[in-house]
Amino acid sequence: MVNNGSAVYDHDRDGTHTQLAGCAAKFRGKSHPTHIAIRYEPSVLKVSLDIDGKNQWTECFRVEGVELPTGYYFGVSAATGDLSDNHDIVSLKFYNLEENVDPNFTLQRSHIIPSAKTSEAQREHVEDVPPSKIGKVATSGLKVFGYIILIIIVCIVLIFGGIFLYQYSKEDRRKRFY
Repeated sequence: MVNNGSAVYDHDRDGTHTQLAGCAAKFRGKSHPTHIAIRYEPSVLKVSLDIDGKNQWTECFRVEGVELPTGYYFGVSAATGDLSDNHDIVSLKFYNLEENVDPNFTLQRSHIIPSAKTSEAQREHVEDVPPSKIGKVATSGLKVFGYIILIIIVCIVLIFGGIFLYQYSKEDRRKRFY
């Protein structure tokens, strides 16, 4: 996603409605680290993957016409939503691809508004069907389990309380005849 602050990242759809490009890779459950290389040369963004840990890079995607300014920060963020997963970023390495850069070229790029000439077509956001509601209050599986345990405990207390009262009244009736 290339954004100048005017687009919103859609967490419900993992950003697929605003993605610039993408690819699928089976990196889960590997016994070795997997690597990703993000390379930006003026107007070209290229992402490559090394899934097998053999230093053999496979191009994930290449997009031309991407304009990024200089003087910004690089950040990494993650969210899994309802899924449970762990992704460790072990290191970030940055390299200057050009040694003899014209200072005027860098100065000109500092005023560029982030943009991309092409991207995947944006799709309309469709709301998810709301989860089932019991008594107009959404309940999770853990909440239902808690209610069931509470009901079982209350039933056990009532049963033992009833038995205790029955024995007490039976003993009390026996004492009257003495």
